[in-house]
Parts: sequence; C-alpha cells; structure tokens
Amino acid sequence: MVQDIYPHKLHNEFDPNIHATQKDVLLCIVNGKILIHLNCFENKEVVFPKVKEIQIHSEYRYLFSIDNTKYFLCDMRLGEDQIPSGYGYVEERSLRIEGIGPKDNLFAAITGKHLADWYRDTKFCGRCGHKMVHSTTERAMVCPECHNTVYPRIMPAVIVGVINGDKLLLTKYRTGFKYNALIAGFTEIGETVEETVKREVMEEAGIKVNNIRYYKSQPWGSANDILLGFFCNVKGNDEISMDTNELKYADWVQRDEIILQPGEFSLTNEMMKLFKENKVE
Repeated sequence: MVQDIYPHKLHNEFDPNIHATQKDVLLCIVNGKILIHLNCFENKEVVFPKVKEIQIHSEYRYLFSIDNTKYFLCDMRLGEDQIPSGYGYVEERSLRIEGIGPKDNLFAAITGKHLADWYRDTKFCGRCGHKMVHSTTERAMVCPECHNTVYPRIMPAVIVGVINGDKLLLTKYRTGFKYNALIAGFTEIGETVEETVKREVMEEAGIKVNNIRYYKSQPWGSANDILLGFFCNVKGNDEISMDTNELKYADWVQRDEIILQPGEFSLTNEMMKLFKENKVE
C-alpha cells in the first residue's frame, strides 16, 4: 500500500524549531493540486521543487520528514513567473491513478495534501469566528480569543470485502473512480466500526453480513481518512439490491475473474488481491 515505504521511514513528529533551508522540499499545494515536474507522467517519477527553486519570500510550514528529507508546505498559489521551468500544478489523485512513484514521494504528496486541506479549512475559529494561530507546542490550530483548539481532521471509514463462497462482492462508483472497488463508507456518530460495516453493506447492496473480522488499516490523506479494512460473510439471501445513487455496478465475482486496480497503493486493491489469491482467513 502507499504507506508501505520501507526501508524509508516517515517522521511526523511536531517540531516548531525546524526551519526551511534551500535544499528542503516544498509541497506547493492549493485546493488539491500539487506542483510537480511535468516529466513525471513520462518518467513515472514524482519530482517536487526545492526551496531554492521557488523565488518567493514566504514562511513555509514544516510538515514531516521521510528519512532525512524535510517537507514544507507552500499554500499560496504561485504565479506563472514564480513557477520553475518544467513544473505545473496537477491533481494529487492523478498521480495515484497513473501509478506514478516512487512510493515514498507519492505518500508524501498524499499526506501533504491531508495537512494542506486542514490548514486551509482551519483559518478561522468555528466557535467564535476569530482568526486561528498555530500552536507552539503541538500540531494544532488555536483560537487566541476563546482558546478553542483544533487538531488535524482524520475521518474513519470502512472498506468491506463481502465473501460469498468463492465469490467477492465488487462494486464500481457511479462517478469518479472507474476501477473495481469494495463496499465502503464513513462511520457515523454513535456507531462502532462493525456497525458501520453492516449498515454500509445493507445500504449499498441490500445484504446482511456476519463473521466480521478486521484486516488492516490505511491512512488515506487524499480524502482526509483513516481506512479500516474488514472481511465478512454474506448472511442468508445473497440477492443484491444496488444503491443506484452511489453505484453503477455491484456483483458477485469469482476469485479467478477479479480484475485488480492498477498499482499497489490502496487497501481496497490489497484486499481484492488477497481474496483472488485465496489468502483470506
């Protein structure tokens, strides 16, 4: 999956004493678009600009490090005369869809977008409306007026592999992502994640399930999520009643006929692959 970057290691500890140097990496992110070298679509390798390549005077926000490489956020949109030659803004999701690596750089882009979205959406206090300031002791935004403290938004969601003998329930979304997927959805207020599994399968496919077992999780900064993967079994009637508002396709597919997503980035794809190879316990 995209976060599996070993032997590289993410260091996401908050450190207000780290300041940008000329050799550090800039993640220039504005409304989901990130500045990269446009040769990446031909070379299949993500390249970000360094601080020394961006000729603006700004205070960059330290995000995290991967090994000894430090990543900083530039959240102001650059003018044409400020963008280095060969670079351009692209949708972060297009890097995943095109299968562009290396994986540690792709993970940096996704995680950087997660934080950029949060900083963009937390400029003002939701309680009293005053402008927020950066905490000096932790990764948080603080209201100097009412002292409201806001931490990065991380939304729990489930990915569900529903098993029916030698078949797996595959879906396709009505809009957007065009490849095979699994039942998925966000956890609601007052719900356990196991209850989310049951509800989402019923809402999207009209099927009851049992034998729910946790598989693995994945940070998914593209949508500000933490994804929790579960396998379960169909309970009783296996006739699908598809939610046509959410999906354009839902069907039971034999394991040897499962077509995987391109790339090995997502929890969904890993779960489909696991079932296809008959490795689900």
